[in-house]
Amino acid sequence: MKTLIEGKGKEVAKGDYLQAHYLGQIWATAKVFDNSYDRGNPTVFQIGVGQVIPGWDQALVGKKLDSRVELAIPPRMGYGEEGNKQAGIKGSDTLVFVVDLVDTFNAKSSAKGLEVAQSNKDLPKVGTNTDGKAPSIDVPKTDAPKKLVSSYVLEGDGDEIKETDSLLCQYKGVLWADGKEFDSSYKSGRLAQFQLAQLVKGWGQGLTGKKVGSRVLIVIPPELGYGDQPPQGSPIKKDSTLVFCVDILAKA
Repeated sequence: MKTLIEGKGKEVAKGDYLQAHYLGQIWATAKVFDNSYDRGNPTVFQIGVGQVIPGWDQALVGKKLDSRVELAIPPRMGYGEEGNKQAGIKGSDTLVFVVDLVDTFNAKSSAKGLEVAQSNKDLPKVGTNTDGKAPSIDVPKTDAPKKLVSSYVLEGDGDEIKETDSLLCQYKGVLWADGKEFDSSYKSGRLAQFQLAQLVKGWGQGLTGKKVGSRVLIVIPPELGYGDQPPQGSPIKKDSTLVFCVDILAKA
């Protein structure tokens, strides 16, 4: 491992979700097998906990953000004896990476956008704290809206979300009927990482076009949520209107 550019940001900690740009080559042939720069979007992954190859886990924990590092990774700390056929990597290949450390996120991360007025008294009001704790969601004692609601609580300045994107988020969900919480990344202590297209339609429609770094209020009517088929064992009942606050931390 060699540090090419020494950053001045905070140190990457074990268990962080690390956002990084990278290029990977095979030592023997110089063949590029992966390149996030060409895709135009850094990758997000949890570091130091076995979610990536061992060489990355060992080398990147403790490095400072805004650094550029070069890694030469022998097979036993890469893809092992099996290699990675899809990438054209043999079990005997040493790998070379250049990695730019962009940002880190953990269970205490929050959106950091600018506060937007919440002036509609017929919609839930969401807390604007950015201390990593779950925001409050106060649901009004009025009838739920019939159509999807999606509005900024904090507006970030990052890229706009596409419906095909994967996201790293904090979120909290409550029922419109009684305001009771039914799901929360804050309570689980783990950030949520998912493909937007795999979630209920209300999430996809509500977050598409919103900016990274934002906190968004989403009110989801039954037909865009779980309808008459709520998750088994969940406090969500049939035809429930769902209320979420979502902090969009990064595109993943």
